[in-house]
Amino acid sequence: MPEPQFSAAAVIGTGMMGPGIALTLALGGLRATILSRTGEGARTGLNKACAQLHALKENGLVDAAAAEEAAGRLAAAAELDATVPEVDLVIESGPENMEFKQGLFARMDALARPETVLASNTSSLSITAVASRCARPERVLTTHFWNPPHLMPLVEIVRGEKTSPEIAQSVHGLLARCGKTPVIVRKDRPGQLGNRLQHALWREAVNIVAEGIASAEDVDLAAKTGFGLRLPVYGIFEHADAVGLDMCLYIMDYIARDLYNQPKAPDLMFDLVARGDLGAKTGKGFYDWSVKDVEAVKARRDRFVIEFLRSQKNRSTGA
Repeated sequence: MPEPQFSAAAVIGTGMMGPGIALTLALGGLRATILSRTGEGARTGLNKACAQLHALKENGLVDAAAAEEAAGRLAAAAELDATVPEVDLVIESGPENMEFKQGLFARMDALARPETVLASNTSSLSITAVASRCARPERVLTTHFWNPPHLMPLVEIVRGEKTSPEIAQSVHGLLARCGKTPVIVRKDRPGQLGNRLQHALWREAVNIVAEGIASAEDVDLAAKTGFGLRLPVYGIFEHADAVGLDMCLYIMDYIARDLYNQPKAPDLMFDLVARGDLGAKTGKGFYDWSVKDVEAVKARRDRFVIEFLRSQKNRSTGA
């Protein structure tokens, strides 16, 4: 199997994820074409990527010369059939719909050169199933970027049942060169890696509110000012080993008897959705969003990530 040589990529999708993924690849030295169904949509995606690049430059995360070079590598197109045969990597970031993805990947598999790698940004769907209509499933995998992709370091590379381990390792190397922190998920399971951890936390958080143990506000406060504050530099297993596995075992075994462990989402989630309380988009969820600004919350998130990345960059350069 030929080793991938990545110099040109196409990214399908111009919503929350596609432009940032394309920007990441451009910063890593690839020519990156943002693909949409229409020329106007593709140009919108390109403009988003350029705005994100400007934000990185303004916050000192990319220098002016690198930003200018990356901008020159970005392009927009609406011709999938003409673009896919010309690239070494395609990353799809479209709707989370299995039928859509299976059809798209079968089409791209027929269009692409034999050595081209096809990837999906899916956060939930089985990449084995997505690749089931492809003639070369060994070259299909997941590259799950976290939102917002131009800021968040993590990318989960998920191997399907037929994905070549060597191909996955090549993509790992590429994403590391693009400045990301890639991890390889060896088994194609629901939730991949990060979302399995995140949803385990969410299930218990919802259960705590449902049982009246604490309010949603205090659950968030405990997460943000307690264990969550140290997670960027003090991992789960680092903490366990540091405090001692004998102590962790005793506490874990004791608490486990009272944790939510039903094989479904807690009833409170079903009740909220049934009432139409879907969160910020409907004005109410766990919070009353008529008195709380979701854009301000996202901006606070991005400022924190930018400051963390800036501190990491300064530490690595000795600035």
